[in-house]
Amino acid sequence: MLKKIELYKESGFSDKAFNRFLIHDSPYFKILNFNFKAGQKLPIHSHEIEGQLSIVVLEGTGEFLGKDDMTIPANPGDVLISDISEPHGVRANSDMRVVVTIAPPI
Repeated sequence: MLKKIELYKESGFSDKAFNRFLIHDSPYFKILNFNFKAGQKLPIHSHEIEGQLSIVVLEGTGEFLGKDDMTIPANPGDVLISDISEPHGVRANSDMRVVVTIAPPI
């Protein structure tokens, strides 16, 4: 199976809250796109399952968020990889697009 998604055409930004777009969902992994306007964030959270996630910054700048007020700069091309049970979140300093992959999917 080949599947092409034109992400920049399919998913935009919202002034009210971050925009979430499901790119792909299968028994093996899930891919999501989150678009944040400057100042929006995905609050720190975790999932009580086994697995891993990656967060890839496509455009914009911000911070990856972790437990104990940990922040890691997030710039285009940066990739955060974490166990899904580890607290994680994202805060946008400018309009920001990220792609999240979760394996196995939740």
